[in-house]
Amino acid sequence: MSVLKNGKSGESYNISASNEIDNLEVVYGILKILNKSEKLIKFVSSRPGEDTRYSLDSTKIRRELGWEPKISFDEGIKKTIEWYQENKEWGANTSDEVYNETPWENKSWDNNMKGIILHGGHGTRLRPLTHTGPKQLLPIANKPMSQFCLEAISETGITDIAIVIGGVGSNKVREYYGNGEKFGVKITYIEQDEPRGIAHAVRLCKEFVNDEKFLVFLGDNIIQKSIIDFVENFKNSDYDATVLLCEVDNPSRFGIADVENDNIIKITEKPKNPKSNLAVTGIYLLTPIIFEIIDKLKPSWRNELEITDALDNLLKQNNNISFERITDYWKDTGTPEDIIHANGEIIRKMLENSGANEDQMFGTDTVIESNVKIINPVIIGNNCHISSGSSIGPNVSVGDNTTISISSIENSIIMKNCKI
Repeated sequence: MSVLKNGKSGESYNISASNEIDNLEVVYGILKILNKSEKLIKFVSSRPGEDTRYSLDSTKIRRELGWEPKISFDEGIKKTIEWYQENKEWGANTSDEVYNETPWENKSWDNNMKGIILHGGHGTRLRPLTHTGPKQLLPIANKPMSQFCLEAISETGITDIAIVIGGVGSNKVREYYGNGEKFGVKITYIEQDEPRGIAHAVRLCKEFVNDEKFLVFLGDNIIQKSIIDFVENFKNSDYDATVLLCEVDNPSRFGIADVENDNIIKITEKPKNPKSNLAVTGIYLLTPIIFEIIDKLKPSWRNELEITDALDNLLKQNNNISFERITDYWKDTGTPEDIIHANGEIIRKMLENSGANEDQMFGTDTVIESNVKIINPVIIGNNCHISSGSSIGPNVSVGDNTTISISSIENSIIMKNCKI
């Protein structure tokens, strides 16, 4: 704070205890704190320019700003070692370069939860778009919809994620996400031979979960609210499960939770005469006890193992399920209309976050000629060309490498490499 309040612009200040110490002495000190043998030290040949001592002179900051260290160098080393011992997962992942491209300031390192994204299904309601690939890779705001799920999970600090894949084009999922490194996570792929229900897909992940609490996110669910608080609440609770609920206008399309006195009393899949409008969203916080419940499930009339049946049976067994409410935007993108709606909402939110600076919504090397009408919200990808006389928006996303000439487009998703 001394530097922020009183430091001079353009100046640099060393913050240290003003020690001068050999590197080897530091290593000896670390081994002593860890109660480890000096035999662990391995000597290698020096590299050109390599230093052999630690030294930082903090005279300037002491003299000009009156700063003094609160702890000694030895105390600082000890506290650093204690932190790494308490956050071993962080150190392990760093050695694998997992966090190289991930902002770490929002991570919650002290957690062992796993994440699961369900990326299967046939997407029949979205054909012909899903004839060649999974619906979860369809773009919303120029990004595969399942990437929003992955980023929401990663934001909570969960970095060990399984993606359940199956059906047409599942190899495209592997090609896009890879091992997860470019997204700052570690990805494991689990194959589902055919769609047998959400509960079946969850059951396939038992070995991956390995007795940890875990988060399940359906790859076609879009939300705008952060789930960090929901995850933290569940981590610190004794609940067997927490479901996220959201009010909907058409409850007969969803699994519905009946709630009385802030308690869930029943969960029903697509009820004909729903008693509430609280839909069970595709985001579930679970414990391994759910696997025992799924093992006893019988297929529904759709010949699938329903997650709503599993949750309702868990409720009957232990009555230990909590819920959180999503009061912001949530969409289960099962139809073309749902995807178009989600596209517009996400772009609108992105525009708000940019401070209504529409230039941030246009990609690099994109040319928008004069006399082009942009009606926000609109997002345009990289290397696009929009010719004079065109009108784009509202609620339009344009993929990379697309050319649009003398056209009027609204409420639409334009894929990559299109010519209109």
